[in-house]
Amino acid sequence: MRMYDVIARKRDGGELTDAEIAWFVRGCVTGEIPDYQISALLMAVYLRGMTARETAELTLCMAASGDTVDLSSVPGVTVDKHSTGGVGDKTTLAAIPMAASLGVFAAKMSGRGLGHTGGTIDKLESIPGFRTGLSRGEFLRIVRQVGCCIAGQSGNLVPADKKLYALRDVTATVESVPLIASSVMSKKLASGAGRILLDVKAGSGAFMKTPEQAAGLARAMVDIGKHAGRRTEALVTAMDRPLGRSVGNWLEVREACETLQGRGPEDLTVLSVELAAEMLFLAGGGNRADCRAKAERSIADGSAFRKFREMTAAQGGDVSVLDHPDGFGAAEASLSVDAPESGFVFSMDTERCGEASVLLGAGREKLGDGIDPFAGFVLRKKTGDRVEKGEPLAVLYARTEEKCRSAAPLLAGAFFIRAQAPSPAPSILARVTEDGVTWMPGAARG
Repeated sequence: MRMYDVIARKRDGGELTDAEIAWFVRGCVTGEIPDYQISALLMAVYLRGMTARETAELTLCMAASGDTVDLSSVPGVTVDKHSTGGVGDKTTLAAIPMAASLGVFAAKMSGRGLGHTGGTIDKLESIPGFRTGLSRGEFLRIVRQVGCCIAGQSGNLVPADKKLYALRDVTATVESVPLIASSVMSKKLASGAGRILLDVKAGSGAFMKTPEQAAGLARAMVDIGKHAGRRTEALVTAMDRPLGRSVGNWLEVREACETLQGRGPEDLTVLSVELAAEMLFLAGGGNRADCRAKAERSIADGSAFRKFREMTAAQGGDVSVLDHPDGFGAAEASLSVDAPESGFVFSMDTERCGEASVLLGAGREKLGDGIDPFAGFVLRKKTGDRVEKGEPLAVLYARTEEKCRSAAPLLAGAFFIRAQAPSPAPSILARVTEDGVTWMPGAARG
């Protein structure tokens, strides 16, 4: 088998065989195939695409390229939840303990933030003592005892994806649905959960800018799950504005705790409940309406917040800061960003909001950069809100006033104020299952 022939076939629009895909993935991991030929095939896939069979086979080979997690010792149905990323997206911190409080076993491996999107691991590590670098044995023990555990990816999990992602990043081939889908799903399959729930974001702060694009990606990933024998469903959700009102690691943990105690922002609460309900539904916990009611009750009766405290304690975190957040640390500097005119916040550039959080110190531009757990901002106004001239749009927090001043113009430019209010739009746009895409009432698709 020659890499030249594999590249040429895909370049000409042909379909690769299972054997060719397996040989390619193995060569990526062993180093037998040089980077320039891997990059050539990535570009051919970007231009020509892949069939559903090719995409599924690539994903399965990638998932098997390194270590896999065996969850057979967990005494119940395991459900993994994944978000494609956004700004202020702390739903994992709320939905996972909600679902676990209802009997779902959630064994989740998460990553760190890069660029304008935040990382769940960074958020959790803003809690003093919280350990995300767990051994495989510790990870499984906590899942069995608590019902949920969120840890960093460890060991040699999906080395093929690490190789391909690094090359995609520098060869302008990131925006390929087969390559995105195989990257996400290979890690989900290797993580071992029996059921998979995907939260695919759409909007200015997401990788997929339109709901139609997000639904296409969701459909590709659901098809991969079906091919692999893992029941997989997806929600397409809005990321045309930050989720909730807080952006920044500790600020988001605090807001997630408020949500679990029934005091969170409406959009974050609605989406977190829906995700937890969907996890319970996938685990066989009843019909969707019953699962949603159970998720709502887990907030009302305090069991969801208790489960988050239990997980935090099991992973070495100081639960006192969750109970008394006002007594915990805070940023040393703050600055208000005020409205230049009166009107309604008609829309927001969510990616700019995320970039502002990076300037404040809440995110990183490249892996290895340090972050400030207390940096970020809290929105006082969001899309649809009435605002008067001089009224605060947001309050910025950072280690220095200079950082606040540098980020302020960027965040101010993310607000678009008009005389008229925008039309209301749902936060959940579509549900994607093996049967197809179901669009929610009022969801724009373009």
